[in-house]
Amino acid sequence: MSDNPVTGEVSNTKLAAVFASEAAARAAVDAVVSGAGLQPAQVKLVTPVEPNPNIKLQPEGQGIWRTIVIAHLRFGIAGLVAGVVAWAVLMWLGVTLIVSSALIAGVVFAFLGAIAGLMLGGLVALRPDQDRYVIATQDAMAQRHFTLAVHALSTEEADRAATVLSGLGAEVTRTL
Repeated sequence: MSDNPVTGEVSNTKLAAVFASEAAARAAVDAVVSGAGLQPAQVKLVTPVEPNPNIKLQPEGQGIWRTIVIAHLRFGIAGLVAGVVAWAVLMWLGVTLIVSSALIAGVVFAFLGAIAGLMLGGLVALRPDQDRYVIATQDAMAQRHFTLAVHALSTEEADRAATVLSGLGAEVTRTL
């Protein structure tokens, strides 16, 4: 499992390393597997004529749905708790508007906190950090270059893989 408790994906951190030749890309596969200690299944080669590169770039269809559910659930609950805590602090401070209609204010604060948490969960579920990774691969395919997609299980694995790939002269794009 990944080192990010907010998502349901096994691999949260992904890297795209672009190579001009197929030989260099294939050599990089071996170098990353041996040099960074990754499993061969974590490294995918995307060719310029790949019929469906999204399968290699985002292989965790179920993980993405788990991310959507987990992110909304965790952030929604955190927002609800934050709203209740904010209400409790205002009650403790004796703010007249809150104290005079405590129940209604509590419900409103809890509701708004939960909504804010759900919105933040939606932002996490969108995974905007992955756009650069996908776009780098699409641009490489358009230029007839080869992309190595690395699915790291931790930030340490991603760091090791990025170091190896940069040492090979690849243009590396990384998600968070």
